[in-house]
Amino acid sequence: MPKHKPLVSFSTDFGPGNRGHGVMKAVILERCPDAEVVELATNVEGFDLRDGAKNFEGLAWLPKGIHICVVDPGVGTQRRGLIIETGRGDYLVGPDNGVLLPAASFVGDVKRAWHITNQEYLRQPVSHVFHGRDVFASVAGHLAAGVKPQEIGVEVGAGSLAPAPYPEACAENGRISAEIIHVNAFGNVSFNIRNEALHQLVSLDDLITLTKGKQKIALPYKKTFGEVAAGTGLIFDGDFGRVEAALNQGSLAAKAGLKTADRVTLAKC
Repeated sequence: MPKHKPLVSFSTDFGPGNRGHGVMKAVILERCPDAEVVELATNVEGFDLRDGAKNFEGLAWLPKGIHICVVDPGVGTQRRGLIIETGRGDYLVGPDNGVLLPAASFVGDVKRAWHITNQEYLRQPVSHVFHGRDVFASVAGHLAAGVKPQEIGVEVGAGSLAPAPYPEACAENGRISAEIIHVNAFGNVSFNIRNEALHQLVSLDDLITLTKGKQKIALPYKKTFGEVAAGTGLIFDGDFGRVEAALNQGSLAAKAGLKTADRVTLAKC
């Protein structure tokens, strides 16, 4: 069988078409010419750790590999750079600000972690404001080429890592207290609720009350958009593992005034 090329993905809040992506790719390929480099998400909302973490969770639908996330408002400060090994065998590379952790939970959680310390494996000189290129892309390229993480950094305990930007919501006393972690281009909203957590609370076709403050919205739990009339809302199992709410052929976020970081409650009517 042909040998698989090492896969390296990257996700950033730089915005589509930013030259930083091309430079990061070149740094990776300079260190590992055989690497297959793919963009996972490059349109993360600027500085938004929730949105970055939610988008980065998409790596669970990629093959095992080395995955970079650069949503890094603290770049150049004392915050650590990390390599995380997951239970599936991936390496996640990025800042110690919690943005890597939700994705890790989708691929076997954090198995081991290292604080990036060895200057030998960084692109020199290291910019104070572009660790995506000089630290994370460089480290990812070396990992793809077979360098071991213990050569690049010092092992640290999983308990010492900065917390994730959102917790895992779960059903309790017949309701789920959650938050909105992403709003997509269609105005669909994603919650920090795993699909399987909602299954513990409701069944298909049940009516769910979404509460935000004094606002209450009744939404049916359906499989897909076309099961409700155009302009009608619904809740469904999202295609990347988390529960979503939407308006068929419209924007639920705009209609209901929902946005990232809003706290909501879901309960069966």
